[in-house]
Amino acid sequence: QATATDRAVGFGLVAFSLALFAYYTLWIVVLPFIDSAHAIHRFFLPREYAVIIPVVAGLLLLLFIGVFIVVVTWKSRKPAKKSE
Repeated sequence: QATATDRAVGFGLVAFSLALFAYYTLWIVVLPFIDSAHAIHRFFLPREYAVIIPVVAGLLLLLFIGVFIVVVTWKSRKPAKKSE
């Protein structure tokens, strides 16, 4: 059974994900059709960051997964038997 804290954290993660998805969708799909002099462009980064940020985030994710696998593998190694 999920506790109230678990539900609050889950709701926060879902809300953050939805906000990020909406921002990115507006940035990539809608913004190119709006005049560049419009005031809404002040709220968005330059377009090249639309590629750079997800690539860097993906590389960091792969790095953390790799580090996790190495740490788990290292900790689960059995010590070698000492020969007499």
